[in-house]
Amino acid sequence: MPISFEKKPGLVIYITAGDPDIKTTREMAIAAIDNGADVIELGVPFSDPLADGPVIQRASERAVARGTRLSDVLGICKEIRAARPQAGIILFSYLNPVVQMGMAAFAKAAKAAGADGVLLTDMIVEEADEYIRILREQELATVFLAAPTSPDERLKAIAENSRGFVYAISRTGITGTQTELAKDAAQLVARIKQFTKLPVALGFGVSTPKHVAEVCQFADAAVVGSAIVGLVEKTPAADAAKAVGEFVRSLRGDSSP
Repeated sequence: MPISFEKKPGLVIYITAGDPDIKTTREMAIAAIDNGADVIELGVPFSDPLADGPVIQRASERAVARGTRLSDVLGICKEIRAARPQAGIILFSYLNPVVQMGMAAFAKAAKAAGADGVLLTDMIVEEADEYIRILREQELATVFLAAPTSPDERLKAIAENSRGFVYAISRTGITGTQTELAKDAAQLVARIKQFTKLPVALGFGVSTPKHVAEVCQFADAAVVGSAIVGLVEKTPAADAAKAVGEFVRSLRGDSSP
């Protein structure tokens, strides 16, 4: 499926796969889609998630402790694709689990599972030639992170090698909810748009309906992660899918039951 953001605001929703468990992950993803998520980022839990803040770190630790593996995440992806064929699905991972499986084997498995693309948070575009080639062979989108500290030359390389959308991070550092958006976020999106016609989604710190509305004044979509994962952390597993669905609906400015 091609990734598209037909509605405004466009929404990319991150979920740590395996937290609180495999079955609930699937239910939460479907609830998010049914309530307005355009794209689901399925996070592959990793034992050393250096780019993530404490909320996603804890979720990853819980999922790893329960034995969630990359193969399990691919299984969830396949189930979501079967249940909601129209949704965008991105596999979000660190490089290590993918290398352990083997890049070519991973790409084939991701394609077979129905993923639209992959974001490897520690894969930099300057070292990504083989990765890009292998994913292109499977017609998988390569999504790269673009930071406000990147010079224009690097943003151009990221834009040219991205497919699906470009993921702009509103600030450097780790993920996490914030009270206000970074002041240079709009400038970063404008810089990226000089080099591509792809949609640009902005994440890192986007956590409220107000944030989403602000982001979509200058970007094509907002990425919400830590706020979702934090909600899951404090919600009983039996109620998690309903809570996620209601929160996603609220992010679009719709609080109706």
